[in-house]
Amino acid sequence: MTGSRTINVPDGLEGERVDAGLARLLGLSRSRVADLAGEGHVTIGGRSVGKSDRLQAGDWVEVVLPPVREPEELQVRAEAVEGMRIVHDDTEIVVVDKPAYVAAHPSVGWNGPTVVGGLAAAGYRISTSGAPERQGIVQRLDVGTSGLMVVAKSERAYTVLKQAFRDRVVDKTYHTLVQGLPDPHEGTIEAPIGRHPGHDYRFAVRTDGRHSVTHYELLEAHRRASLLQVHLETGRTHQIRVHFSALRHPCCGDLTYGADPKLAAELGLQRQWLHAVKLGFEHPGSGDYVSFDSPYPDDLRVALDRIAS
Repeated sequence: MTGSRTINVPDGLEGERVDAGLARLLGLSRSRVADLAGEGHVTIGGRSVGKSDRLQAGDWVEVVLPPVREPEELQVRAEAVEGMRIVHDDTEIVVVDKPAYVAAHPSVGWNGPTVVGGLAAAGYRISTSGAPERQGIVQRLDVGTSGLMVVAKSERAYTVLKQAFRDRVVDKTYHTLVQGLPDPHEGTIEAPIGRHPGHDYRFAVRTDGRHSVTHYELLEAHRRASLLQVHLETGRTHQIRVHFSALRHPCCGDLTYGADPKLAAELGLQRQWLHAVKLGFEHPGSGDYVSFDSPYPDDLRVALDRIAS
């Protein structure tokens, strides 16, 4: 993501720190925004602002995103990941419960913790298949999305699981809290997804996008939001977030895709309310069907309790 972005600060971010507020609006890490501010790339009314300055509703903020030169090889940094839980471990696979604000693997512009780095720090040996920085990774979750991921430890597991995801035979179940009440209460969203024409860090429903299918059903209806169970048939980047934003029912807390910042603040959300609650597939070694579950993390549980009260 390079170039210049001009953003009008919404009412819901009144008084928010520059690094926190812009991270949510731009979909960047907070440390990335802090670095940009420190380098003088964030201005309000032509005046450079620091990471800890406060945003004012109605301000126009200009953010300059200088080109990032990709290194020849991204390095996996062995670093313990606070809150990452090992759900299952055997000779073929390791299933982790990923916290929010953790990436699946190193990438350009991301300086935070990663799943592969956390596994390396814990002494796990994973498959050497795939690019050096993403060895063993057969699926990914957004940085701001929590929940279950499977990582291949053997070469066989990597090959079998990659094909299973391609063939769409892996059961991926998510829960999301979206604004409003979708109508119908149960249905399928089939809409192609591609990069947003005006924001290269976002995605959008586009006629020239990739085929994308999301199935959903209502679990709980509340006055201002609805808890949905979602099954992904395809696995596009930001798929759930894009599809429900296109329906004008964005995930609560997802400011990047049009969520109400006031409601997000009321619910205490610093990220999208989206959690990978269940993952099921044929085990690449035994061939038996296995499934794993993940409870809601504290921030999502608190938000759900608040919306229900």
